Amino acid sequence: MAGIIRGPLLDNIRNKTVAAKLLSLSGLFAVYKPKGPTSADVLNHLKAKLLEEAGLPKPSRNTKKHILKIGHGGILDSTATGVLVVGIGEGTKMLSDMLAGSKKFTAIGQLGKATDTFDSSGKVTEEKPYHQITKEELEHVLQKFTGSIMQVPPLYSALKKDGQRMSALVTKGEAVEPKPARPVMVFSLSLRNFKPPLFTLDVECGGGFYVRSLVNDIGRELLSCASVQELTRTKQGPFTLEEHALYEDKWTTDEIARSLEHCMPLLSVEPSCKKLKTELSEEHTVSCEDK
Repeated sequence: MAGIIRGPLLDNIRNKTVAAKLLSLSGLFAVYKPKGPTSADVLNHLKAKLLEEAGLPKPSRNTKKHILKIGHGGILDSTATGVLVVGIGEGTKMLSDMLAGSKKFTAIGQLGKATDTFDSSGKVTEEKPYHQITKEELEHVLQKFTGSIMQVPPLYSALKKDGQRMSALVTKGEAVEPKPARPVMVFSLSLRNFKPPLFTLDVECGGGFYVRSLVNDIGRELLSCASVQELTRTKQGPFTLEEHALYEDKWTTDEIARSLEHCMPLLSVEPSCKKLKTELSEEHTVSCEDK
């Protein structure tokens, strides 16, 4: 059986081949973010799996230069699911386009209940009647939130005050004033389902938009209150949940390489008109929130 390589030597050769391929990857692809972990948790888990597959060491916290350059193009709440765009290699330089580009969401809101976070993870702050609200009234109100609108971001967000996330400051019990209203873009907004107290919205928006704030504002406009129960990002830029998002079982170097081959050509045909050219707030230096 001479000439057959087995054991650690074979594993070492495989690892070197995988490592070389991994470190040569460059571009944008999408993964599925489940409910529970933060976007950073998902990215770190993805990175750890790829480094382990390639037999490469995990970087220590004190390491400034990382072996594998990777980042994501838009925060999703820990309670949200859906498309998370990832940049690898030189692709990390392209993530700013994802921050400002268009996104699509499906959100399930609940009428009659408001929370401090504007979603199901927070403490209930207010309850109001909702039985008087009709489908026609809700559809009429949605028209007021379409196009270029002004929106106040939620206190529980990654927007920063004095270098710290506002959500962290609020959690500590510190008094935090809401950020001023800022211009955001809603390209389309429609009611998919209405079964009080629940209603389902399909939203297409630009960068820096908070679906949580939208649902909260809709509740107030209806002279009631509302909060997000479920939120899924179904599309970011050209990347869709159904076609492009890799689930964890596909987080391998070979699968990502195939995804890059499929996804990168899409970037050249994505309409650029749906990029919001407003000032990007502080959270956009690394990623932006879409909630």
